[in-house]
Amino acid sequence: MEIKVCGMRERDNCHQLVQEVNPDWMGLIFYSKSPRLVPFESADWLIDLPLKKVGVFVGEDQSEIRRKTTLFGLSALQLHGGESVEEVKQLKEDTELEIWKVFGVGENLDWKVMEEFIPHVDRFLFDTATAGKGGSGKTFDWKLLKGYPFEKGFFLSGGLRLEHAAEILELSVDIPQLLGVDVNSGFEIAPGLKNIPDLKEFKQKLNR
Repeated sequence: MEIKVCGMRERDNCHQLVQEVNPDWMGLIFYSKSPRLVPFESADWLIDLPLKKVGVFVGEDQSEIRRKTTLFGLSALQLHGGESVEEVKQLKEDTELEIWKVFGVGENLDWKVMEEFIPHVDRFLFDTATAGKGGSGKTFDWKLLKGYPFEKGFFLSGGLRLEHAAEILELSVDIPQLLGVDVNSGFEIAPGLKNIPDLKEFKQKLNR
């Protein structure tokens, strides 16, 4: 079970994350309306962190995505906006990075909409549908994922907390396409500042 810790930006907190948790991925948010927005001046030290970094974008111009990819040394692009299939295809071809396409989940899921993206993305990510594009601290009804019809792997997100570890493992037995989890606000002391001991315990529980 892979773990992505999203919304990181504080220098000491990031170094502590590397040393004590060492997740598979670290998410950097480049959405201007997010309280976890990563400032440009942090690129100088973030690029050297020995973790794979995922850039989180919402409706960002493609040239700006490419610029931040270079500045921050990104390994993957997580797209939260209304990107078209053609836009996603172009980004994949231009950057040759992993592409994660996010779908917000409310009361239902439209598998047909996702199907067109399959050739151009490396994984899907399912988050709780909110106006703020993530970081709500709210979960959605995971039963909706039990009808997942594709071989393409996906990540689970949306209000995940320490106490969800056992349920996540149970879900992964039912749905083997569940590759990992994306955690954020459920492990925060303040926006952008993570509770490292809780993350460490969470990783241990998922890896049992």
